[in-house]
Formats: sequence, structure tokens, C-alpha cells
Amino acid sequence: MTSDKKPISLEANTEPKKVITKSRSVSLPTTIAIVVVVATTAFVGGTRAESLHLPWFSTLTNSSSLDFSRVQQVYDKLKGKFAEGPLDTNKLVEGAERGLVAAAGDPYTVYFSAAEAKAFDSDLNGTFTGIGAELAIKDNALVVQSVLDNSPAKKAGLQTGDVIAKVNDDDTTGWPVEKAVSKIRGDKGTTVKLTIIRAQKNQEFNITRDTITDPSVKYTIENNIGYMRISRFASTDTSSLSRSGAEAFKAAKVKGVVLDLRGNGGGYVTAAQDVASLWLGSGKTVVTERKDGKTVDELKTSGSAVLEGVPTIVLIDGGSASASEIVAGALHDYKAATLVGVKSFGKGSVQEIQNLTAGAELKVTVALWYTPNGKNINKQGIEPDMAVALSDQDVISGNDTQKAKAIELLNK
Repeated sequence: MTSDKKPISLEANTEPKKVITKSRSVSLPTTIAIVVVVATTAFVGGTRAESLHLPWFSTLTNSSSLDFSRVQQVYDKLKGKFAEGPLDTNKLVEGAERGLVAAAGDPYTVYFSAAEAKAFDSDLNGTFTGIGAELAIKDNALVVQSVLDNSPAKKAGLQTGDVIAKVNDDDTTGWPVEKAVSKIRGDKGTTVKLTIIRAQKNQEFNITRDTITDPSVKYTIENNIGYMRISRFASTDTSSLSRSGAEAFKAAKVKGVVLDLRGNGGGYVTAAQDVASLWLGSGKTVVTERKDGKTVDELKTSGSAVLEGVPTIVLIDGGSASASEIVAGALHDYKAATLVGVKSFGKGSVQEIQNLTAGAELKVTVALWYTPNGKNINKQGIEPDMAVALSDQDVISGNDTQKAKAIELLNK
């Protein structure tokens, strides 16, 4: 990737690359809690009142044979017949941009307005106003991909895999993630009602929005076992906090480490690269990016592998996506860790952020990523070495059977 681009984790340059999954990992999927290469041309409004001048369309027509005269025809007829007041050409142009991107048919290639772009960046780096849940489209349904620690969504009982059927009694069928985010986010102290389908049963949750500032990495040492929880791969603090945790584990001479990536929908690939480097010696491939069957980038480990050789269990679940799958896949392929939990989300594509005019952004899929052993997990996910499910009752009672199994394995 060239240094003049503003990429995303999955989405190393001087600028971090984001993976969009959830999750921007993002993947990478877009976050609800979250409150959800510079392009040189863009849609602009025309100077003539009788026409909508779209030089960006003209540029594409000349370079790619797309006939955008049909867009002008639609505008001419709309303007001539529309009886509900004056047309807002800025909104029409944004709608054309959004529709053009949506027609590509890729759920991870998305147009962001300036406000959506700002919210997207805030979310990934851990400060936003909302409920603290990350959303994705799976099997044509709007689902909760992950829930942030200590968030209103977590406290209310939302879980990974919940299908959001309604938002404030509005049916979400056919909604893109961005629309759901715009409906669910809101001012601190206000409430949103979600109708959730879980285990084929409807449940209602009234969740009060709040400002969320959440460090991406938390770690503790218990009974000589290091526990590191990474909730997302942020550009701001993931690399430094995870290395601090690793050094604390090393200083304490822990006998093993639990790396918890459950519910982590992704983030910046450079952060994933740094985390994998804590276990893998310098120069090892973390992930390979391919386009049209050809390798376009290969990210490798760097720095000191503080935890190299330390027995490690990585916890994954259906909310582990994008950058999380990069780390889990790399540690697994090099036999640096054992995977415990349930199959991961399965987001194996790379997105980059392209800057547009007036603060808008285009998040576009540019490649597929592969683990060091050549596995692309897109739509398939990563299977754990040891399958351990976490039931609803376990969640309610606080009985973390997956973490308990990891500790059990490290104590053998």
C-alpha cells in the first residue's frame, strides 16, 4: 500500500492501515456504540440551474465507459416534475454517491458522509456516545457483532449474535449498518428501544445512551497466569498497552497467558501486527493481502517477541472478526497459541479509507487477507482447537466457562 493512502485494519506504513470488518477489523462491521489515497475528484453541484453538473461522473465516463448521462436524465425529469418544494442538490449528489457505492454489492464497501466518517474514527479509537455495541450484516440480518466492555449495551444484557429486528419499533429489514447506527446512536442520557431475536425468541431492551471512553487493552495477573483482554485494535493505545501488559507478564514470570479476543470486531492491521509481534520473532509473516490471486502486501512481525515461547491460549467467539482473526490465525499457524471458544466471525477482506470532498469518505474493499499458512477465512471463520460454548445462563450467572477452560489448560 502506498504511503499517500489513508488505509484501514485489516485493516506498514507511516499511517496505520485499518481492517474493516467490524469491524474499520472494522472489521470492520460499523459500531453502534460508536455513536457507527486521496481522491482528487468528487461529486459537485452544477452551476446551471437547469442541470446537475457532475464532473466526477464525466471523469468516470471517459475512463471506464460508464454512461452517467442517465443520472443527468433522471435529475432533469425529477427537477421538471417534482412538486414537493425545491430540490437540495447537495443531498441529491450525496445520494448518488451513496447509491453508486452500495450498488457494488459488497457489505464492507461503504460511503460515509462527513458526520459518519467522524463517528467511525471516534468509535475505533474508543471515545464516542452511544450504547457500546458493534453491528454487522450476517445472513441478510442486522446482528450484534460484539459488545464493548462496561458499555450500556453490556450492562443491559445485549450479546454477540443477537439479531436486531426493530429499533424504536421500526423494522430493520433491509437496513444497511450505517442506517442502524444513525438510528441507535444519540445524545447521552437518551434511551433507545431494541427488539432482539435470540434463540428464536423476541426480547426488548431499553438502553440509555452514554459517553464511552474505553481503553482497548486491559490486563491482570492472577495465580501466576497473565490475562490480556483486547476489545478492539485501535491506532491510539493498543500497541503500547499490549506491550506494557506483555512486559508485566514477563517480569512476573507467568507460566501462561490468556489472550481474550472475544467480541473484538477488528480495527487497524498495524495494531494487530504489533500484538502478534509480542509472541512471534521478528520477520515472520502475520498476514498476506491478495487481489485477483496476486499478493499485494505482506505484513511481518517486528520488535522483540516478549512472550515468545510462553504457553498461550487465545479465546475467540462469533464476535472475533477481522484484525482479531489475523492475530488468532497467525499465532495458531506458528503454533504459538491454542485457540479456545467457538468459530470466529469470518471476515477476510481488507478495506481502505479514501478521502472524498467535504469530509466524506469511501471505505472500499481492496484485497483479501490470508493467514501465514494460506487460509482465507472470509465467510468461513476460524475454528478453535478446542470448542467451548458459552450459554446464555453462563453469561447471566457470570460463569465464564471459556476462560476457565483456558486457565485449566495452562495449569496442566
